[in-house]
Amino acid sequence: MFKIIPWSKNLDLQQFYESAAKRGFNNNSSQAVLVDCFNKEKEHQVWILYYNDRPVGSVAAHSFDDVMGNNTYRIAARTCVFTDMLEGPYATALRTKSVITENQNPTAQFLIPACIEWAPAGSRLFITSNESPVGTQRKVHKTFGPLMEKRGMMKRIKEVEYRGYTQTVWELFPDKFYEVLNNYPRWN
Repeated sequence: MFKIIPWSKNLDLQQFYESAAKRGFNNNSSQAVLVDCFNKEKEHQVWILYYNDRPVGSVAAHSFDDVMGNNTYRIAARTCVFTDMLEGPYATALRTKSVITENQNPTAQFLIPACIEWAPAGSRLFITSNESPVGTQRKVHKTFGPLMEKRGMMKRIKEVEYRGYTQTVWELFPDKFYEVLNNYPRWN
């Protein structure tokens, strides 16, 4: 049903890019903005989320040493999920408090874990958000981040100028994230 695959040039993502553009997910609308924008990073990885063999989401992670110091990674970058292409209980966007705080959404079930597992053990992991109307950044900034912080899975660290925006940097605590994730149903 679901699978998450590291990005490669061999993946046919033209329809995915077109769908992202139509939905206003500009940061996911081409290889240039989804993948190539990280080529200057010391380390980086992009994943594509598939549902019933159709690409329905993406996420990226990369080294973040230049902003947060040694052994740090920015995760959940370029996150998007086309929830209207999912079925039944899986068609959940980040719309309700419980969907966020109980990790019952595709981002928490698949995208964030891919990033956590990719980063070296013991590294510090950060998610950034901002007030940009691009994609769902404002929802992450105003709703997701504060709710995750309230539950102890993340903590607001500071504001930085990064990639052309004033960004809020949130630290993600993997142990707490997995504790919450494993207290509720895990998707297959």
